[in-house]
Amino acid sequence: MMSSEEVRSSFLEFFREKGHTIVPSAPVIPHGDPTLLFTNAGMNQFKDVFLGTGTRPYTRAADTQKCIRVSGKHNDLEEVGYDTYHHTFFEMLGNWSFGDYYKEEAIAYAWELLVDRWKLPVERLHATVFRTDDEAYQIWLRYLPPERIHRFDEKDNFWEMGDTGPCGPSTEIHFDRTPDLSGAALVNAGTPDVIEIWNLVFIQFNRLPDGTLQPLQKKHVDTGMGLERIVAILQDKWSNYDTDLFQPLIRALEELSGRPYPADPEQLLHPDGVAMRVIADHVRALSFAIADGALPGNEGRGYVLRRILRRAARYARNLGFHTPVIYQLVPVLVDKMGDVFPELREQQSTIERTIRSEEEMFLATLDRGIAHFETVVAQLEKEGKKVIPGEAAFLLYDTFGFPLDLTQLMARERGLSVDTERFEQLMEEQRERSRQARKVEQVEVITPQDTAESEFIGYETLEGESRIVWVEDNKVALAATPFYAEAGGQVADTGTLEIEGERYRVKDVQRVGDLIVHFVDRPVTASAGARVLAKVDARRRQEIRTHHSATHILHEALRRVLGSHVKQAGSLVAPDHLRFDFSHYEKLTPEQLREIEEIINEKIRENIEVYTEVMPLEKAQKIPNVKMFFGDKYGDIVRVVFIDEKFSVELCGGTHVERTPEIGLVKIVEESSVAAGVRRVVAVSSEAAEAYVRQLEDQLKQAAERERDLMEKIRKLEKQLENFKVESMKRQLEEVTTQSQPVNGIRVVTRIFEDATVDQLKQLADFFRTTVKKQGIVLLATIRKDKVQLVCAVTDDLRERLPAGTLVREVARQLGGGGGGQSHMATAGGRDVARLPAVLEAFSALVQSKLETPASS
Repeated sequence: MMSSEEVRSSFLEFFREKGHTIVPSAPVIPHGDPTLLFTNAGMNQFKDVFLGTGTRPYTRAADTQKCIRVSGKHNDLEEVGYDTYHHTFFEMLGNWSFGDYYKEEAIAYAWELLVDRWKLPVERLHATVFRTDDEAYQIWLRYLPPERIHRFDEKDNFWEMGDTGPCGPSTEIHFDRTPDLSGAALVNAGTPDVIEIWNLVFIQFNRLPDGTLQPLQKKHVDTGMGLERIVAILQDKWSNYDTDLFQPLIRALEELSGRPYPADPEQLLHPDGVAMRVIADHVRALSFAIADGALPGNEGRGYVLRRILRRAARYARNLGFHTPVIYQLVPVLVDKMGDVFPELREQQSTIERTIRSEEEMFLATLDRGIAHFETVVAQLEKEGKKVIPGEAAFLLYDTFGFPLDLTQLMARERGLSVDTERFEQLMEEQRERSRQARKVEQVEVITPQDTAESEFIGYETLEGESRIVWVEDNKVALAATPFYAEAGGQVADTGTLEIEGERYRVKDVQRVGDLIVHFVDRPVTASAGARVLAKVDARRRQEIRTHHSATHILHEALRRVLGSHVKQAGSLVAPDHLRFDFSHYEKLTPEQLREIEEIINEKIRENIEVYTEVMPLEKAQKIPNVKMFFGDKYGDIVRVVFIDEKFSVELCGGTHVERTPEIGLVKIVEESSVAAGVRRVVAVSSEAAEAYVRQLEDQLKQAAERERDLMEKIRKLEKQLENFKVESMKRQLEEVTTQSQPVNGIRVVTRIFEDATVDQLKQLADFFRTTVKKQGIVLLATIRKDKVQLVCAVTDDLRERLPAGTLVREVARQLGGGGGGQSHMATAGGRDVARLPAVLEAFSALVQSKLETPASS
């Protein structure tokens, strides 16, 4: 039995033998194609060839292409888990001919690989052709009998890129799994019993806007075969999920959940089986998308990924999981596919962190959302209704984070539907409220009478003479201007326009169509054709340039410290700061921020030239590590900014310094979260950085002054507190003294004061001597750091007869310590804390024994 690795490699090797160039898979996130959220077919990376706008250095190619189909025309999400052969992520094995071979060779290659190499039984193969494609039909008659060649219409056997453009008929190869080979009637019937395995598209027409088909000068071949399906057939498995592509993931789920996978075909819709298939499929789509630079979010492809992840998380709950589990499958997937697709291994930690963070975020509200759903369902059952109101679905989305398709899935499981029309109405109302909340002053629509346009000359100069090509009120456009219009995150220039002796202050600059429109401080009295001297505020422009170049260096530094998953999610380049939003799921540590700053400032000190090149987009895309932004629409000619071609290369239309030392110092002043999976860094450079450092110095000086004042206040308060404490202890000592019983006429007082210092005990001892004056002995104790501290004092009339040093030394000896001092007051210490109460209680007896013993000389 062939493994999936062997199937994949044998396909590529077969076509290598047939003269095909083996090309790598394109990213699953398409570059520079805003029409696609995800790469959904092998032909996506060759779209420009089919459109006639691009070429390749080869005429034959083959690859295995990573594909995701979860939106638009190609959307298999709802089928995933409920059947055996639909997936959100799959590999498409494909071969192409760009004006080289055509139908006869394409069909011959397919037959040779399937029958001669892979030994598929001929009697189980069927072919379909477009209803009028007699050429393909006649070719198939060489391989199959007529009863196994089927004609279908446009729905099944005609491929089109869009409403207009390249298109052509296709032929498909189907495999009959029926036990008695009775599958002829089941071809294209949407059943796993007879399943499509290979689609061969013959691109021979160009559809014109009026719908007519115009033959192409060059005809192409575009084929696609699902790896998962062909592996299932070659491994003789009833389900794609029973192959070695999915079994490691399913076995891991069995182990984690403690539940067996229901593999019997009769148990296809067993809830545990559906859940395991969904999770195994979805973790593949999520991992490949994240590895190629996408992240879950609230819009576009980010929201599609969030929907997939939350759908998987809900199925994980069905398996009994109440903590994140999907991320735990990533290592299993990497072990299986990381050698073929090394980006999985390179981005493994990012994939795991991203998925886990999303799981944790959703699980926080999942139970409450499910509870609300059940409340809604119970009310519907009570009322005998079958449709979940749009309001309820919207609440689940808005409050609990349930995508609409997740609510629809849960509803379907209960035999219910959702009022999607009302849901969409509520969504649009929310969008409108959001738009109104974000509404700012916008450029009015400008409709000049002629085809006026402006040229930007601000890369080369900050001052220039020009003429007015359009004017209205306080808005004026010039034939050529050095003023940069706000774009790409960089704010607009300011400065002055001198028109017919009048000087106008430029407050803002915006590009509207082909015009660069200056917004000035008052209505312009001149008319079109008037001469103008335009002057940009040079100092402000310089500060903007430093922050823009610093932004590029920051972007690369972030990638080097945090990982290549870091992608720009928004930016602002202003004269006094830069703001950079980027994809990352964790708060940056102080150590990471310090390392990022060190990289930036080291690059600045290297005195690197910052230079730009204007080149075709196709050439720019081939530059190693060039930064482009997924989904952005670039023109055929682009501007590329280099800051050391081995460090930072980025497509950018903004203004930059000429060498890095112009940037000066860069300081990161803020790091925060702006959305799930998006962090923000604010930094300053040049004069703004100097001002920031001066501000910090002033703040430190002020803080030091405040600290000195505060410390003085604290010392005064501490002194007051100590005085209060000593006074309180004096009152306690007075009370004990009053209650004490004389020993042979001598007042003997003992007392333990908790948390007192020796100095405080001495103050108390002096207070005792002053208060009692005659015939008095006091022994005070405290415990500090597990040791006993003692102070003994006697009144002056007892100093010779009962010296304090002798008394305290004998007490200390009983506590395992020692000490001594003057006759009127002495201190000592001991280690036996536990014996202290007993020793103090026996102190009167010690005094009594001393009185009975004659004094020594």
